Amino acid sequence: MNHNPLSNIHPDAIIGKNVSIGPFVTIDKNVVIGDNTTIYPNAVVFEGARIGKNCRIFPGAVISGIPQDLKFSGEETTCEIGDNTTIRECVTVNRGTAAKGKTIVGNNCLLMAYAHIAHDCIIKNHVIVGNASQLAGEVEVDDFAILSGGTLVHQFSRIGKHVMIQGGSRLGKDIPPYVTAGREPITYSGVNVIGLKRRGFTNEQIGNIQEIYRVLYQSGLNNTDAVKQIQISIPDSEEKGNILSFVIGSQRGIIRGYLE
Repeated sequence: MNHNPLSNIHPDAIIGKNVSIGPFVTIDKNVVIGDNTTIYPNAVVFEGARIGKNCRIFPGAVISGIPQDLKFSGEETTCEIGDNTTIRECVTVNRGTAAKGKTIVGNNCLLMAYAHIAHDCIIKNHVIVGNASQLAGEVEVDDFAILSGGTLVHQFSRIGKHVMIQGGSRLGKDIPPYVTAGREPITYSGVNVIGLKRRGFTNEQIGNIQEIYRVLYQSGLNNTDAVKQIQISIPDSEEKGNILSFVIGSQRGIIRGYLE
């Protein structure tokens, strides 16, 4: 461990190999930090943090602060950051509450400056959260989703995998997989074709996804009937399964289509 003498590290913290800790960093008790992670000056890592390998935590970031939930009563919970994740300046990631016990940010994520991840959120892998985006409690964001700057996400909302959200959006409904979403109020804006191609999806896969969303958003059917039509008329695939399970399982309801 390479730590600056002006840092404040609790003796019970578990620090991996080749960890670099800058001046005026505070690391609390009950903290684990993985190998080759860098913590820049003035960052704070509170009790309950579990930080993976090869992470970078920039100045002013606060990891595992207690939840901004008035029901929180001091229960022992965690804030878990995966490997190869970058947390930029002044990001705040709160630890969990009794609801789930942990807040999770996955591997290979980028949380840009001033983003906030509230208690019990689950952010999966390869997610980008743009500058000043704010996620309320128990939000779930699936793999490869991108939330552009200034996105506001209501508590308990879900964002599907490979989603692209326009900057400045306000989310009160769930965003199903593989789509772009924007406008005010937020609506379905089409399939995230560019993002899917960049990640190796074939034209056939993208075409099937587009056909599913034509039925869901442009057929005039309600969601229940659209799901039945998709089940009958479109060949089975991993993408079809992901979309249908998301729509059927949505508690808040999915965003509306732009033609509605």
